[in-house]
Amino acid sequence: MSVLVYTECREGKFKKATFELASYAAEIAKMTGTQAVALVPGKAEHSQLILLGNYGISKILCVDSEALNIFDNNVYCSVIDQVVKKENSTVVVFPHNNAGKALAPRLSAKIKAGLVSAVVSLPLSTEPFIVSKKVFTGKAYAKVEIKTPVRLISLAQNSFRLVEAPVEPVIESFTPDIALLRSIVVKGVQMLTGKILLTDAEIIVSGGRGMRGPENWQPLIDLADLLGAATACSRPVSDEGWRPHTEHVGQTGKIVAPNLYIACGISGAIQHMGGVASAKVIVGINKDKDAPIFEMADYGIVGDVFKVLPELISAIKEYKSK
Repeated sequence: MSVLVYTECREGKFKKATFELASYAAEIAKMTGTQAVALVPGKAEHSQLILLGNYGISKILCVDSEALNIFDNNVYCSVIDQVVKKENSTVVVFPHNNAGKALAPRLSAKIKAGLVSAVVSLPLSTEPFIVSKKVFTGKAYAKVEIKTPVRLISLAQNSFRLVEAPVEPVIESFTPDIALLRSIVVKGVQMLTGKILLTDAEIIVSGGRGMRGPENWQPLIDLADLLGAATACSRPVSDEGWRPHTEHVGQTGKIVAPNLYIACGISGAIQHMGGVASAKVIVGINKDKDAPIFEMADYGIVGDVFKVLPELISAIKEYKSK
């Protein structure tokens, strides 16, 4: 038996989130007395594969096929299904991102396995298998029991620490039986370059209607550049066309979980905060002392964002120059 973790690599390298998943899967393997196995679709550098072993992955299955060059939910799900059977996996761990949200439900239906999404901690028990997740936009936790023989989990981003448990992983190539018939034909892929992806960002600087217009966005961009952060916005901002929809954070936009989220001129409506509830530290800047953002913020600055931001930028520049 095993705990299987689905990994993603970009240009041959893993992101930090992958090592969080590996650590999480390895800890469940300890709890269940099994081994942690990683499925790596596509080409990953050998040095990166060895890194998975640092986080307790004892076996790595590399699947390199032309059929995987383009993400096709049906094809990828078929590959995972075959690996689950091959490794007799009783738990399968996915990232709670776009890929995980596409793959986990399809696999759940395909193999009739229970699924709990956006899990935030290790299982509370393994027999019965009970996990915890946030509900009501992060205001409460639900304990959910998975009763099927195979349990599927998607792990909320930034919800589990990196745990080093070095082992020497066995690396194998796996050739699945892949049906090349596709229901969707991708004619081209345009990759976003030159920007930090919101889903990968450790720090996010976000703006709302309090910024008053797109012409006032430069201080946020300057602050983000200083901090090595990604930029984001609330839904009204993207709806007005001030910022691209790819930066929209909230329940109807991107769900993020950075270490630091700085909200500038954002009132803190429940729909927006539902998308950032998993941030480790939230800083709110708003001139309205009664703004809802201050109910969830770890740190709050009551003041005019157009006066606060220049002071903040100046202070950071001074600190970095030391």
